[in-house]
Amino acid sequence: MDWRGEGVLLSVRRHGESGAIIEIFTEEHGRHAGLVRGGAGRRMGPVLQPGAQLDVAWRGRLSEHLGTFTVEPVRARAGVLADRAALAGLGAVTALVSMALAERMAYPALYRRTVALLDLMEDAGPWPVQYVGWELELLATLGFGLDLSACAVTGAETDLTWVSPRTGRAVCRAAGADWADRLLPLPPFLRRDAGEAPITADDLRAGLRLTGYFLAHHLCPALNRDGVPPARERLERAFARL
Repeated sequence: MDWRGEGVLLSVRRHGESGAIIEIFTEEHGRHAGLVRGGAGRRMGPVLQPGAQLDVAWRGRLSEHLGTFTVEPVRARAGVLADRAALAGLGAVTALVSMALAERMAYPALYRRTVALLDLMEDAGPWPVQYVGWELELLATLGFGLDLSACAVTGAETDLTWVSPRTGRAVCRAAGADWADRLLPLPPFLRRDAGEAPITADDLRAGLRLTGYFLAHHLCPALNRDGVPPARERLERAFARL
């Protein structure tokens, strides 16, 4: 059995004296692990960095075996190292993919969005907004999507102000005023009628708290996890400094 493709390196752990077991996220094969012979050596160390884009060839005697990878670098994304917040974002992406996605199951749309997000981080683009959208897509891909299209109570499509923490549906200002302390704030940039209003740091933090709630209270229990990965918590602290 063998296949070849391109993917994002999620994690590396030493195996034996010189080998390394890596986990990679690919478009066609999803989250996939394999052994890289010599992966812990000096030559491969700079290549096998989480977040790197790699060309990989996997081979195993049977499809269910761990198998081995040969790897070639495509994009190191080393520029992320110069930005503490972007580095925290990269760590959160790789940790959440490793935690949440079923092994060897393809998620092509999420894969493409992941690559685009990491490239934006590398290029110092406006990635925090896209990161919040990425977490929304992760939740939706796994069956925990938020419905921010209309008010769950009135059906109104404007003045959506909150989100129900139980259902993940939006609630408009008029319908939710009496229960505001029980609802999650919906930042303006996630509303359908947001227009071209500037996005503030407070908006970004509110967006991250919103998606973080559903990761911690809906997705993690379904995966029998006690909470989000520490890397996701570090990203929230990085957003607090924006």
